[in-house]
Amino acid sequence: MLEKPVRHHTFAIERRYQASPERTFAAFADPAKKRRWFAEGEKANVERFEADFRVGGREHTRFHFDGGGACENDTIYLDIRPHQYIVFAYTMTLNGKRFSASQATVEFLPTEKGTHLIFTEQGAYFEGADGPVIREEGWNELLNQLPVVLEN
Repeated sequence: MLEKPVRHHTFAIERRYQASPERTFAAFADPAKKRRWFAEGEKANVERFEADFRVGGREHTRFHFDGGGACENDTIYLDIRPHQYIVFAYTMTLNGKRFSASQATVEFLPTEKGTHLIFTEQGAYFEGADGPVIREEGWNELLNQLPVVLEN
């Protein structure tokens, strides 16, 4: 039996941060802050990070992992309600070959001690794609890095 050319998967990740929804939202909205937790890191060599955070705005990131191939993330912001939620769609490409397309929602819910963040992604993963397990692991790692910009 042949493998389906597209696999679909939905996942949700929840985190609690000791920062207000306004500060947590700003970590996504401010390009300098987002670059720190989203694009930079021990394993990533960032070539380009451009962000236009507004409804209809676009974000583009190009990077390499440990000397590997060029990976690109292209995002369009579909809806934004400041301090409440962000809805965006994005594609991932490796060495010029698109391997996934997703829609994601980030919700910022106030708590007594800060923010309850809920990240939900609905993805389509193409032949040879990283797959939903690796994508969810990737977002878990990214959201673990978010406190770097919340504490400053």
